[in-house]
Amino acid sequence: MRIQEGVSVGEVAALSPAAAGVLEKYGIDYCCSGKRSFEDACRERGLSTAQVGDEIDQAVNASAKPMKDWNAAPLRELIQHIVATHHEYLRLELPRVGQRLRRVVQAHGAKDPETLNELEAVYHEMWRELEMHIHKEELMLFPTIDRYEAAVQNGRPLPPVPFGSIANPIAVMEREHDSAGGALDRIRELTRGFQAPEYACATYHSMLEGLKALEADLHTHVHLENNILFPRAIAFEQAHSGQTTVATAPGLSHAARQG
Repeated sequence: MRIQEGVSVGEVAALSPAAAGVLEKYGIDYCCSGKRSFEDACRERGLSTAQVGDEIDQAVNASAKPMKDWNAAPLRELIQHIVATHHEYLRLELPRVGQRLRRVVQAHGAKDPETLNELEAVYHEMWRELEMHIHKEELMLFPTIDRYEAAVQNGRPLPPVPFGSIANPIAVMEREHDSAGGALDRIRELTRGFQAPEYACATYHSMLEGLKALEADLHTHVHLENNILFPRAIAFEQAHSGQTTVATAPGLSHAARQG
C-alpha cells in the first residue's frame, strides 16, 4: 500500500488506526484539518513526505489485529458506533474532568491564576458547545442519515428533509468541530502539553490525564465524522438525489441553519 499523490490527510487517517497513530506522532491534524493534502501537511511540519509515508506503510502492514473498515460498514452501524463510543464518552468524561479542574482551580488558583482561570473558561465553553453539538447530531443529522439508508434499502424514495441538503447541517457540524479543535489546541498550550507543574497534587495530575484522554478521543471522534461519515452521507444523498424531496418548513429550515 502506497499513499497516492494528492490524497488528503483525512483519507490517510481513514486507512487504519495505525495510520492515524503515525500522523498523531508527527503532530499532523487529521481531524479538523483533514481536507488538506498529505503533502502540504508534511511540508508545513517540515517533514519528508516519503519518510512519513513509508512509516505509515510499515505501521499499517504491521498491524496484526484486523480493524473495522468504517469506509465499508453501513452508515447506520457507523452512527451507532459514534454514539455508543464517543458521544457516551463525552457525556461521562466532560463532567468528570470539569469537576477535577474546578478542584484544581480552588486549590491552586492563587499560584497561577491567569493560566488556570483561562483553562477553566476555555474548557467550560468547549463543554457547553460539545453538549449542544452531540444533541443536534442525535436529534437531527444522524436520524436523517439513518432514514436515507433505510429508504434506499427498502426501495423507497429518500424522505423529505427540512434543510435542502444534508450537506447544510454537516457544514454546521464541521464548523463546530473546528471550534472544539481550537479549544483543544488552547488547552494543550495552557497546560504546556499536559505537563504538571512542580506543585501539582494528585488531582492536578488526574485532571491533566483526563484532558489528554479527552483530546485523543475527540481526535478519533471528529475523524470518523469529518473524514468518513460526512463524506459518505453526502455522496449517498447525491447518488439518490433524484429520489428525494425537500420539505417546505421555514421554521425547521431556520433552525437547521442556526444549528
